[in-house]
Amino acid sequence: MDLTHIRILDHHAHNLLTPEAMAGFTLTAAFTEGYAQEIVSQHVRETLFFKRSLRQLAEALDCAPTLEGLLDAREQLGYEQIAQTLFDAGGFAALLLDDGFMPDRIMPTAWHNRFAPTYRFIRIEHLAAQLIAQHARWPMFAEAFRAALEARGSDVVGFKSIIAYRTGLGIAPPEEDAAQQCFGELRAQAERGLPVRIAHPPLNHWLVWTMMIIAARDGVPVQFHTGFGDPDLDLRMANPLHLRPLFEHAPFRGAPVVLLHASYPFTREAGYLAAVYPNAYLDLGLALPYLSRAGMRFAVRAALELAPLSKIMFSTDAHLIPETFYLGARCGREIIADVLSQTIADGDLSAAEADAAALDILHRNAARLYFGQEHIGPA
Repeated sequence: MDLTHIRILDHHAHNLLTPEAMAGFTLTAAFTEGYAQEIVSQHVRETLFFKRSLRQLAEALDCAPTLEGLLDAREQLGYEQIAQTLFDAGGFAALLLDDGFMPDRIMPTAWHNRFAPTYRFIRIEHLAAQLIAQHARWPMFAEAFRAALEARGSDVVGFKSIIAYRTGLGIAPPEEDAAQQCFGELRAQAERGLPVRIAHPPLNHWLVWTMMIIAARDGVPVQFHTGFGDPDLDLRMANPLHLRPLFEHAPFRGAPVVLLHASYPFTREAGYLAAVYPNAYLDLGLALPYLSRAGMRFAVRAALELAPLSKIMFSTDAHLIPETFYLGARCGREIIADVLSQTIADGDLSAAEADAAALDILHRNAARLYFGQEHIGPA
């Protein structure tokens, strides 16, 4: 199968760094979830992902397939030209960005419209941290948080939570008194000029519960980080099965819940959730392209084992540099084509059904979920 004709609706990615932030950025850091100096400066270069990526980028940029060749190409082309080249090669119909990651070092979301129509998610932990710095009392904070979710702009297509990073996915109905106490502690930190990091179960649970109430009422899609990430994460608590109470809570059935990053290595668990809960959806991002080709095929095959084809979506989860957008798009098309070709050989799908599945996974499922239509962006 050749899927190069399908323009990708990238339903989960992040903003690019500013040129100023890039000046102090180590390029290899974008190729690993680790952040220890030994990993970034040495071991990441020995990963299959990095070695494969250098060859793929060399094809797109007509440079030597080495880190030095890539750095030379970046210097010769300049910031905006290398971004334009790689986004054009990636073939995107639209970009849906979480701009709560490194918010003080990234380009504005609207700036990315030069590459494809761009929309954004509200990351609730980032929003709450901003509001804690602005409001001295719990009632004012709670009302401001609800109001910000309800009065979302026309460019907002959904909400996102990184509670997996902060307290894990074991979310319980909140106790407002306990949440208010946590707010008081964080507000005191803000008043002392300290950064606000919300990693307090009662408050994190209150934020998610409040988000879900509004999302279910308004039919707004919600994304959860699941599966692997950087070492700030307790992987054991990032298993999407911990979200079962949310799926079982009848008032939340109106909120589509997207399980990001193929929930890797819990992809089969996520596929099960998508198969049995109407509002559970499975994303293939981050696992593609971070894994080996064999690993990427495993993740996509595991997703397809049980999850309905109507519930699976692809994203790049690209971040910081344009190379990650191109690599994600290229690997996404190639691996999805490989796996769907095998489903034809296995007799699971006809050729026509596999073609339709590819279009659904790369574009139509996300267009239906976030925009209520079959197609978004340029044809």
